[in-house]
Amino acid sequence: MDIKRVAIDAVNETIVMTIVHMDYKGQVQKRINEKMPLATVKGFRKGAVPKDLVEKQYGKAIKQEEVQKVVDLALERFVQAERLNLLGTPLPKVDEHFDWTAEELVFEYEIGLVPDFTLDLEAKNDIVKYIVSADDKMIDGQVERIQKQFGTAIPQEVVVAGSDLTGTFTNEEKEINNETTISLDVFKDKATADKFIGKKVGDVVTVNTKDLFEDAHQLMDVMKVGHDDVHDLAVDVDFTISAINTTEVAELNQELFDKLFGPGAVASLDELKSKIKEDAESQFLEQSNQKLLADVTEFLISSTKFDLPSEFLKKWLQTVGEKKLSPEEAEVEYARSERGLRFQLIEGRAMAQSDIKITFEDLKAFTTKNIRQQMAQFGQANPTDEEVQGIVARVLSNQDEVKKLSDQVVAEKLLELFKEKANPTTKEVTYDEFIAASYGE
Repeated sequence: MDIKRVAIDAVNETIVMTIVHMDYKGQVQKRINEKMPLATVKGFRKGAVPKDLVEKQYGKAIKQEEVQKVVDLALERFVQAERLNLLGTPLPKVDEHFDWTAEELVFEYEIGLVPDFTLDLEAKNDIVKYIVSADDKMIDGQVERIQKQFGTAIPQEVVVAGSDLTGTFTNEEKEINNETTISLDVFKDKATADKFIGKKVGDVVTVNTKDLFEDAHQLMDVMKVGHDDVHDLAVDVDFTISAINTTEVAELNQELFDKLFGPGAVASLDELKSKIKEDAESQFLEQSNQKLLADVTEFLISSTKFDLPSEFLKKWLQTVGEKKLSPEEAEVEYARSERGLRFQLIEGRAMAQSDIKITFEDLKAFTTKNIRQQMAQFGQANPTDEEVQGIVARVLSNQDEVKKLSDQVVAEKLLELFKEKANPTTKEVTYDEFIAASYGE
């Protein structure tokens, strides 16, 4: 047997394998001998068929099977021995005129290689790390929402100023169909709010989405409109009223504070505001980190140049998966997944360069932190270590969960690496300013 690599370019090669008679002869004869007692040929008793007839009837198929076994094993060992870093798996070149009777059988496999490239995590960039603060306007608004949320709803016959309306916004063309609760002061224009005054349950009020709210992004919450559509959307929507209430707001007292945060955790309005600020800025930090990771990802993809074996990968995509893809479908799939593949390679190179490894202890610590946070959200602020570790053990026994958690740990470690190496500019902003920066507005 002879096996070698033939380079086409930096990321494309062909493996050429030449198989001779001695590589498979012994196994083929063994298989034919095993077949003889079982062979059935018209005119002969079972087990009494001459060997030459058995070879004639079954020999070709047996030879092809045994040769393929030799080729598959040799290919696997060659890839390991050469330490080839492949993208996809080797693709056999199809030869419709392949001669199985030839003295030498030549097989060729196309392979795509992981590109070799330089990753500069410290390259000059204009990446911003946002420090998002909760301003007084946001905190006061949250206090008001808490008072309304825990207040007493008083049903009303008709809509008046200050009413809270529950109903459904619909527009068939834009597939808007969302139940929500709004107050009349949500609208940008008083004339719009006035359309609702005097209406009853079951009435329908039609409004236009253009300039409906002070901030067009409110369409995302109130009507579940996608961000790409909010600024240019100008369609009529129907609001069907299902409930009308006014709210007697809850008193800011110890009973309410204990209901919100547990006994004694908050004892005054100032402490409530501090707690709201702390919780909000904790959430903002997570959002800011997500944006930072996305911005660094975008920068590294655009600034790190390397070739991919694109034509090979398009062919390979046609062969994998339950549903075989057409060349056109593979083209679309490759275009959809190319950025993800590029960052996957960049991510791997970053981890290798910085010697980042994910250990079981990393997974356990990350899972423990997540479980404690989730339990706190459901009112279990101080679970015992035994309770937490029991849940952690169950989670880590699920391979799908382990994979998901591993990806999250990798993202967390890379984020810390990027913060250190990319040295982003720090900028303090309000949440509204952060949203504007996030959406490029």
